[in-house]
Amino acid sequence: MARFPYRRRKDVTVASLLLLILALLLGPVPSSAAGTDWWQPSARPAPDSQINVTGEPFTGTNAQGEVRGFADLHNHLFSNEAFGGRLICGKVFSEAGIADALKDCPEHYPDGSLAIFDFITNGGDGKHDPVGYPTFKDWPAHDSLTHQQNYYAWVERAWRGGQRVMVNDLVTNGVICSVYFFKDRSCDEMTSIRLQAKLSYDLQAYVDKMYGGTGKGWFRIVTDSAQARQVIEQGKLAVILGVETSEPFGCKMILDIAQCSKADIDKGLDELYDLGVRSMFLCHKFDNALCGVRFDSGALGTAINVGQFLSTGTFWKTEECTGPQHDNPIGNATAAEAEAELPAGVDVPSYASGAQCNVRGLTDLGEYAVRGMMKRKMMLEIDHMSVKATGRVLDIFEAESYPGVLSSHSWMDMDWTERVYGLGGFIGQYMHGSEGFIAEADRTEALRDRYGVGYGYGTDMNGVGGWPGPRGADAPNKVTYPFKSVDGGSVIDKQTTGQRTWDLNTDGAAHYGLVPDWIEDIRRVGGQEVVDDLFRGAESYLDTWGASEAHQSAVNLASNAPAAASSAEWNPFTSYAAGRAVDGDRGTRWASDWSDDQWLRIDLGATHRVGRVTLDWERAHAKAYRIELSADGTSWRTAWSTTSGDGGLDTARFTGTPARYVRVLGLERGTDWGYSLHEVSVHSN
Repeated sequence: MARFPYRRRKDVTVASLLLLILALLLGPVPSSAAGTDWWQPSARPAPDSQINVTGEPFTGTNAQGEVRGFADLHNHLFSNEAFGGRLICGKVFSEAGIADALKDCPEHYPDGSLAIFDFITNGGDGKHDPVGYPTFKDWPAHDSLTHQQNYYAWVERAWRGGQRVMVNDLVTNGVICSVYFFKDRSCDEMTSIRLQAKLSYDLQAYVDKMYGGTGKGWFRIVTDSAQARQVIEQGKLAVILGVETSEPFGCKMILDIAQCSKADIDKGLDELYDLGVRSMFLCHKFDNALCGVRFDSGALGTAINVGQFLSTGTFWKTEECTGPQHDNPIGNATAAEAEAELPAGVDVPSYASGAQCNVRGLTDLGEYAVRGMMKRKMMLEIDHMSVKATGRVLDIFEAESYPGVLSSHSWMDMDWTERVYGLGGFIGQYMHGSEGFIAEADRTEALRDRYGVGYGYGTDMNGVGGWPGPRGADAPNKVTYPFKSVDGGSVIDKQTTGQRTWDLNTDGAAHYGLVPDWIEDIRRVGGQEVVDDLFRGAESYLDTWGASEAHQSAVNLASNAPAAASSAEWNPFTSYAAGRAVDGDRGTRWASDWSDDQWLRIDLGATHRVGRVTLDWERAHAKAYRIELSADGTSWRTAWSTTSGDGGLDTARFTGTPARYVRVLGLERGTDWGYSLHEVSVHSN
């Protein structure tokens, strides 16, 4: 009896071999059954969008151990849930299927007559065919700002085409929500941010389900750079959560009075971090309690300025710029429909053409938020910040050698580029048409080469911005379908969803699935070099993120050290003694008498290597001054000097030198007052 089981196992083995041979002779087994095509889901919904990409996504790293792939630094997957929920129509995904996901807002039926935001942003009367799936006659389109562009399968196509990083900025705007005619939920910004974060994780689970379980899908939300590297090495898409909103933590401003506190900022940052957010903007479109914004121009700028007034009780205020950087000119264009929302007797002010800078920079609360982000190793988006605010942020980061700075979609003054790269930050350009994108990329190519960094892009889809239009069926160097992916491992054909097939040449960048086509257009028009820089985008982004996580604040040798000064301004209510400049409190300061030749001396208590000194000036700053070092407090040598000080936060770097004493020697005042320093910090390097 012991032989029968053995014979049965042998018979089964023989039968299995015969079946395998037959399968090989008759044709391949289905890929999902074979389990080899890991990038193909085993349970995609039906019906659904086509992907129209064949070939295995690249995995692993290059010969230098670097990840490869494109990086989109600025996308808005779930902005259909923002602004009251009815500004952007359609969903990223739906358990009920594509027909439920890709349908128009109810008020757009039957002909778009009530698509008010559509004709405000796109001109004309806003009329359009509201039917999405399956016909898609009029949307999505490169110039329609009110319809879903981020259907999950379109994002999948971008991933299959070589993208490996996507920053999903959770976005909303309470003022736009409050004034828009249609809404189905609260306008509270943080409520919307929480919902969009939840839906991001829901989308991850939705994709995982197609691939057989948790962690198996291509859409992976990551919360640290090591996790992101692992995901990209597996050939999947690393998704990072960001935030772009006008009133983070409730930090709006009413009549120049902040509506939040430091406790609100700490609580808000902790909550966002727990949600998985790792990068964010501190202000967007409207001045708030944290920072002033970089203006919008033309009629749109006027309309947003109206929103600024409705939100804060004040219009933008401008001044002449003090450096080469400037904010966008507001101009004096009219925006009649927006201006009609103003109270009777209130008019948008006119602005001098020579005054292009926002008077509002980084507030004390804003600086507290910046330093709070640094403590949490988060990355700060400087796009949308006024140049005054951006300058202060870069000063702070340079003083701390903190690399976590991003410019994701061409809202930074280009003159900041080298400072961002010098810190170790990363830059992406808005998704312009290929000619414009190449021209802007060429302007900064030498800097990328110097700092050895790749390049990114910010699609800003679902972000009410407008996208590259068609270059035409007869345009020179047009995209020819099918084409190979940049790595050469996949073939990409025209994208089809339902009854509609899109061609970048004649449709433009209508939705996210056409990102690979747009990159091919850049290659055809501008050559391989720009695309090669883009293909290094994922690695450079992760370099910035990883360096931010690894950053350690340097020891401040001057903290609470004994200090002396040539003089201290007398005040019956507070002290301006020398020790106030090293007490770690930016709310106190040393202030000298009102004459040029003044000094502040710090005793480090023992000899240390000194290679960096940071000075946080009050308005009463030095135009000309020196940093001097001494071993004994008697013999001094100059380590660093300037004759063009402009106040703010100065960081003096020089060759490390052994010293016990550090002296700031004021030579010429920058104001009629004396010299005044909130804090002086001294570091070895």
